Amino acid sequence: MSIDRLRRRLVSGFACTATSAALLPCCLGRAALAAGGSLRFSVRQIADGVFAFQGADELMTAANDGAICNLGAVIGTDAVAVIDSGGSLIEAHAFLAAIGKLTAKPVRFLVNTHMHPDHIFGNAAFRKIGATIVGHRNLPRALEARGAFYLHNYREQLGEALMEGIEIVSPTMLVDDRLQLDLGGRMIELRAWKAAHTDNDLTVFDPATRTLFAGDLVFMGSLPTLDGSLLGWLRQMDALTAIDAARVVPGHGPLTADWPQALAGERRYFEVLARDIRKAIADGTPLREAVKTAGESERDNWHLFDDYNERNATAAFAELEWE
Repeated sequence: MSIDRLRRRLVSGFACTATSAALLPCCLGRAALAAGGSLRFSVRQIADGVFAFQGADELMTAANDGAICNLGAVIGTDAVAVIDSGGSLIEAHAFLAAIGKLTAKPVRFLVNTHMHPDHIFGNAAFRKIGATIVGHRNLPRALEARGAFYLHNYREQLGEALMEGIEIVSPTMLVDDRLQLDLGGRMIELRAWKAAHTDNDLTVFDPATRTLFAGDLVFMGSLPTLDGSLLGWLRQMDALTAIDAARVVPGHGPLTADWPQALAGERRYFEVLARDIRKAIADGTPLREAVKTAGESERDNWHLFDDYNERNATAAFAELEWE
């Protein structure tokens, strides 16, 4: 089925069921993302003019349509800004259809919080509608370096049908340090971070509602994944907690959480991982043995622990060996 035909089916499937309470489905209804997918697409209001979608607490697969990260939208008087485009064009078009049920205002900006496929595989849908794609200054370089690998590797993981039409689309507006986007009567604040989860992490803060979209600088429930710098992540946590937010939308996990309390579990995990790796290095434990036990005391606190902990430990060992 073509994306255009699928989008028409998605749009026609949205039914308006009004509610006034935050964190409850708001005038969006639900629709299956794809004929074979099991995920139901539901967007919720989390603050005045701020909406979010909660991704599945899983690895990207054809069954969940690649929709595993949390997405967001902030609506001003003139325009809409979307935070991350999702892990497939199907998810991106479903999100655009949902926004279209909320407001007739144009989606003027798409903000990519970093380079990983679950956050950027829907970019082409936003380019098609003329949205300006915004990212960290390092994002174009990162996508150029990894884009071909992502397209090849995820074709096997997600399947040909879900990968159809997906492109690596780089941002055209870059953030060196901080940048404000004007949505009309509402300014949102973008901040570029030094290497942490990746070397191209970006956060989005809405001062009007004190809502922080942290991207994958904040994981809750699912184990944080290290693709940048363990030391950099730990060093910047105090600056993260200093953001005057009331709530955070993490990259993965519950739709919202109190801030800065939401960062506690992640901080603890990385401190434990760093402690265990430093001890292994001091004891002369070989890398292949150290990574099997480092962070093990955190196992019961996280989903997807077996999928990512050894990889995190390997990256941490390489970094801490030379600190």
